[in-house]
Amino acid sequence: MKKPVLVIMAAGMGSRYGGLKQMDPVGGHGQVILDYSIYDARRAGFETVVFVIKDEIEADFKSLIGSRIEAHMGVRYAFQRMDDLPKGYSLPAGRVKPWGTAQAALAARPFIDGPFAIINADDYYGRSAFQVIYDYLSDCPGGDEYAMVAYRLENTVTDHGHVARGVCQVGADGLLTGIVERTRIEKGPPPRFTEDEGRTWTQLPGSTMVSMNFWGFTPSLLDRAGERFPAFLDRTLAENPMKGEYLLPTLVGELIQEGKATVRALSSGDKWYGVTYKEDKPAVAAAIARMTQEGLYPDSLWD
Repeated sequence: MKKPVLVIMAAGMGSRYGGLKQMDPVGGHGQVILDYSIYDARRAGFETVVFVIKDEIEADFKSLIGSRIEAHMGVRYAFQRMDDLPKGYSLPAGRVKPWGTAQAALAARPFIDGPFAIINADDYYGRSAFQVIYDYLSDCPGGDEYAMVAYRLENTVTDHGHVARGVCQVGADGLLTGIVERTRIEKGPPPRFTEDEGRTWTQLPGSTMVSMNFWGFTPSLLDRAGERFPAFLDRTLAENPMKGEYLLPTLVGELIQEGKATVRALSSGDKWYGVTYKEDKPAVAAAIARMTQEGLYPDSLWD
């Protein structure tokens, strides 16, 4: 079996954060969150990384991140473009937002010929998460059998606003039975979500398992994503052409409900950290400093 590849989605516009948060340092020597993810991935066994980026950040991204990773892993670049649509579809006038995480995965398709993990660029996932997904992918059955790393909701919320999470239902056999994307979850306490701009709220237990877009797939997922992209566009161009997104949790949820894929939920005891808002950065930097002091990471990481 081919060795698993790591795909990193780094084309997000960072609109809530107000800048290219993927390149904002949180470590003592200028390291960004992405450095720690790649370091953990390399320790787990990954040898190749595919960065999915936007054309306009290519030079800066290669200079600030790619150049120092190339000495340690094979590096490839894929580009998520708004006008990269199926034949017969065109970009609606005024659209400035990429088409979501499922389109980002499709952008990496030229570099995928075996199992792959896929993550966000601006999330800290933890060392054990990369190890469990690598071990699964190194021995996965293939076909339409996938995996995800699940986190406790209470370990993934921010003090400074709302977040989007895929809320998971997991059966006694450890397989995901459903996943629902909640686009506005607040910390509380207790954690809660709204679907009507805050007019009403529904509570969620802190122990609720959620997706942080840390998936393990075989190439068949890209086939499924490509097949369903036109139907997504038909709905979105009619209902929400400026902001609709083709999301991996939604796609995977549909495949599960239709009996066309299974997804094993791999549990991680790691705490997630992320910089969704500028106010989150000090807490993330403090956590990285603490883990460095405890010896989980070397001080300068790549030197």
